[in-house]
Amino acid sequence: MRMNSKSLPRCTWFVTGLLAACLALTPSLQADEGMWTFDNFPSKTVAAKYGFAPSQSWLDHVRLSSLRIAGGCSASFISVQGLVMTNHHCVVDCVEQLSTPKQNFVETGFAAKSIAEERKCPDFELDQLVEIRDVTNEVQGAIAGKTGDEANKALHAKQAQLQQGCGSDAGVRCDVVSLYHGGIYDLYRYKRYTDVRLVFAPEFTVAQFGGDPDNFNFPRFDFDIGLVRAYEGDKPVISHDYLRWSRNGSKDGDLVFVSGNPGGTSRELTIAQLAFERDTGFPSDIPETAEYRGELEEFITRGSEQMREAREQLFFVENDFKADFGRQGALLDPQFFAGKQQEEQRLRAAVAADPKLAADASAWDDIAQIQRVRAQLFTHHVDGIFNYFSAPLHYAITLVRAAEERAKPNTERLPEYTDQSLVHVQQALSAPVPVYKDLEELNLKLMFTELQRDMGADDPFVRKMLGNESPEQLAHRLIVGTHLDDPKVRENLYSGGQSAMAASNDPLIRFAASIDDDLLAMRKDYEARVDAPTRSAAERIASARFAVYGTSVDPDATFTARLSFGSVKGFEDAEGKFVQPYTTIDGLFHRATGAAPFVLPESWLKAKATMNLALPMNLSTTNDIIGGNSGSPLIDRDANVVGLIFDGNIFSLGGDYGYDAAKNRAVAVDSRALLEGLRKVYHMDHVVDEIEAGRQ
Repeated sequence: MRMNSKSLPRCTWFVTGLLAACLALTPSLQADEGMWTFDNFPSKTVAAKYGFAPSQSWLDHVRLSSLRIAGGCSASFISVQGLVMTNHHCVVDCVEQLSTPKQNFVETGFAAKSIAEERKCPDFELDQLVEIRDVTNEVQGAIAGKTGDEANKALHAKQAQLQQGCGSDAGVRCDVVSLYHGGIYDLYRYKRYTDVRLVFAPEFTVAQFGGDPDNFNFPRFDFDIGLVRAYEGDKPVISHDYLRWSRNGSKDGDLVFVSGNPGGTSRELTIAQLAFERDTGFPSDIPETAEYRGELEEFITRGSEQMREAREQLFFVENDFKADFGRQGALLDPQFFAGKQQEEQRLRAAVAADPKLAADASAWDDIAQIQRVRAQLFTHHVDGIFNYFSAPLHYAITLVRAAEERAKPNTERLPEYTDQSLVHVQQALSAPVPVYKDLEELNLKLMFTELQRDMGADDPFVRKMLGNESPEQLAHRLIVGTHLDDPKVRENLYSGGQSAMAASNDPLIRFAASIDDDLLAMRKDYEARVDAPTRSAAERIASARFAVYGTSVDPDATFTARLSFGSVKGFEDAEGKFVQPYTTIDGLFHRATGAAPFVLPESWLKAKATMNLALPMNLSTTNDIIGGNSGSPLIDRDANVVGLIFDGNIFSLGGDYGYDAAKNRAVAVDSRALLEGLRKVYHMDHVVDEIEAGRQ
């Protein structure tokens, strides 16, 4: 077991009174809970329960075979020729970007019949984790004794310095990763692939079969797969580490692993932080997500082109709404929340009982005080909204800030504009991604409306932002007049730097330039008064937790490489009925009604007579996963593919805050259904042959 930088003893090395508290706090070794880092995987725990202990060589092979998709998904190499498996909903951006009004690949699917027909995704990055290095002493030493803005600047400077140490190769990426909320800092070195080409994507209707009604539910019948290929030097990558395909799939009770990049969990947050999410965060976010969903539902009724433009966005908004509603429900559950309170109280009691931990005892109260400041600044914490709500506005802010930041020394820049980060910035700005101005106008109008409502019409920033225009008028003027939908325009502005920004008459550039100082001031204030003191207090809690647990508990997810273990298993639904762990291809056809969202494409209806309908379609497992695990391979003890993770059941939505072994389930497409569909529905024989060639 790996220790933190202070080499605090493991839980079982403590004596008498604290040992008893430690044992009470330690999770049961029988639970399949945990999203474990590859350098701290509990192989002995797996061996005790399942009779198999993953070796270091096994772990290294799985880690190198696994990939992260920049933007929020996971993937894996599945052939020596750089073939990569992930979910359809993880490649749908690429599919939509390659589509046109005359050729809608989201609707019809895409299938390259040869390598020559594979098409480059305009903006896609795969990251392969090749090295993990502990840099805790360096990072904690850089910020020791500093507070507020000074601490943030020191942290950013040290991160930039460590990243710069990885060199200037655009094919290499280094991230400083905070684990246990600052208890450990690691430097993750990635091999970066930016030439990624689409190989296969099924029709949207079968990839997302069942739509919103089936989302986060089980039984499921989705064919949620996307295949891409990594290239270097205009040739397919030779992937020495890749996952072979299981010959026989899985069966009920089998040990299985999920290797992926869970996006983020909140299991280590204090009760005060959870209460803030419950009482402030979700009550604000959920209604606004519902409002956006309604706007998109109206937008897609305007015509077939609007349906093509917004269908993918509506899918993700519906997903976010349902996920947030489920997370809020967990925090509103009195029994669940009481359990979290008891968990914190036990840890605080263990800390209070040990004089060595006295300095850490006040950290929980400090975080509670910070939540009051957080509430005061909540409506003004808007920098992120301006950077993701609208693509053209994001381009404008990026161009304005990049010009400013590039003039500074690397260690003094905002983290997203260091030399390393600029590799992706330039790629995104030059990517020939389509911009749909009617949809973007809708997005901006809604964003301006929500900001005006949340911050107040008399707020100085709102008045400066809107001037004498309404949200609708401002959105219309900015989108109609901008030329930032043209990647050549963006490239020229980026190359021109500050002089190009000053000379530009593009309304979005002028708008971004006029408000950027205000956005950065609000961001700086929030980071100094909330982020920095929270990080300091969280590090003290982490120190206390290490003193009680050691690293026998997995850290919160951080969209970095993790491995979970579990078994194929059903569960009891809310009504007490047992749900079997497998569905079948035959069940898919029985579930199809011919009406959305239970429509099967013609390709599947034609192929039905040739298919083995008894094969498993989807399956459920006890693996501990969260958002970001989409596209993760489900593998057996031989590291062979037995499925493809694409969702969790409804009970897993509370997994952000805790794991329920009885009901939390990961949901995957079965490996047998994947090959059956590829060969018999889509006639991708050359791809299936490539996959099966790796079988041992």
